Amino acid sequence: MAATQMIDSFENGEAVATAVEGRFGGRSVLVVGDLMLDRYLWGSVRRISPEAPVPVVHLQRRTENPGGAANVALNLRGLGLSVSLAGLIGNDEEGARLTALIATAGIDDSGIVVVQGRPTACKTRIIGEHQQMLRIDVEDTSPFPEETAATLLAQTQSLLARQPAAVILSDYGKGALTPELCQAVITTARMIGIPVLVDPKGQDYTRYRGATLVSPNRAELALATGIASNDLGALLQAGEPLRAILDLRYLLVTLGDQGMTLLDGTTATHLPAIAKEVYDVSGAGDTVVATVAAGLVAGLPILDALRLANVAAGVVIGKVGTTPIGAAELALAISHDHALAQSEKIRTLPELLAQITRWRASGDRIVFTNGCFDLLHLGHVTYLARARQAGQRLVVGLNTDRSVRALKGASRPIVPEYGRARVLAALAVVDAVILFEEETPIDLIRAVRPDVLAKGADYREDQVVGGGEVKAHGGRVYLVPLEENHSSSDLIERIRATSTLPLE
Repeated sequence: MAATQMIDSFENGEAVATAVEGRFGGRSVLVVGDLMLDRYLWGSVRRISPEAPVPVVHLQRRTENPGGAANVALNLRGLGLSVSLAGLIGNDEEGARLTALIATAGIDDSGIVVVQGRPTACKTRIIGEHQQMLRIDVEDTSPFPEETAATLLAQTQSLLARQPAAVILSDYGKGALTPELCQAVITTARMIGIPVLVDPKGQDYTRYRGATLVSPNRAELALATGIASNDLGALLQAGEPLRAILDLRYLLVTLGDQGMTLLDGTTATHLPAIAKEVYDVSGAGDTVVATVAAGLVAGLPILDALRLANVAAGVVIGKVGTTPIGAAELALAISHDHALAQSEKIRTLPELLAQITRWRASGDRIVFTNGCFDLLHLGHVTYLARARQAGQRLVVGLNTDRSVRALKGASRPIVPEYGRARVLAALAVVDAVILFEEETPIDLIRAVRPDVLAKGADYREDQVVGGGEVKAHGGRVYLVPLEENHSSSDLIERIRATSTLPLE
């Protein structure tokens, strides 16, 4: 077996940070593969059914996310890349919902082919108390008609003609990635000099021959090599000849809580997992292959791209449900030691709820407020300090860039979400920051259940989103007095008025 080395840091941390904060140059990536809809039914569990020894989940909300290859595309968009997507869906409600979600994310869906008489693959997960209780799958994995496969190939070749910076083949074994399509994509990509990354499925990897990187997990590599998955040494030893036979530049074996190992013909490089409390591993493989692709198209060395993917996987497994990585949270995760105390304040929802439980056990009252906080100024700082005085802990819900644009127009925000989150987290009066995508924080308020809901005194109490919910569980709404003549809009106008340069 090749010599082994251990990598636990970036070769060039500055270049990695520049790539992430620069959104990987906004390069374009083509994703081809199995599309599906991930549906979640969220609820609480308080009792066991008298009819059978099963928990009763009291349904509270429903959510839907793009899954499979569409989740790979969503990860790439979250990192700031331009994405085209090719795959197959059914002519049904789930297919329509999936394409709507894809379009909303700003992904080019011109490569998606609608198939008559076949359902869109859909996974429905029932979540009780942040734990997955049951999964229900709707799918048809029988071979697609030849004319359907031919249409998808033609659509894919059309997208390849635009010369994206990389291609990802996301194989979930649902039939979209035929051997003919895979080989056509890989051959064309090699001709135009772009990398092809594959998240594989099944026993026969010959369809991936000639790819740049194939990334099986331990179970998938065991199936492909016939080696027991519990014998890691033998499994990796069998992986190297598989890489050579298939003419792969890299074979990346993902190992869950043991990290990942890269085989390249000379060295087996192991990257240990980033220590993280695991809530849900759903979609972690999608995040890995998307982040590696983003790193490569930004010009990062392969080991730095892998280390970055390792960090990204550590972020998403700390969330419940299939959730893509975002450039802001990835930038925060790789921040240097000076920023660690700040980044620890920036929480995912499960992390925040766990922290609130600890605060309440100490008798602290939780104050919640929210906003865009673009170009933080004296009015913001004064407002946050006054809000904090209504309790012992201040949680700030921060609109993501997408939701700011929805509220304030295409020219906003001035400061990207990762910068706004970091600046807020640096304030001593702020105890936690959490990003939210929606135009209002009502779902977040319902989850946090603050003791005090703070909003500026330019609102009436009956206008405050979430006020009724907070008062229903014994909390109160606090209208915070505002500093006059301080607003981001006024500040932007003053800068424009005194600058000869355009403010973008």
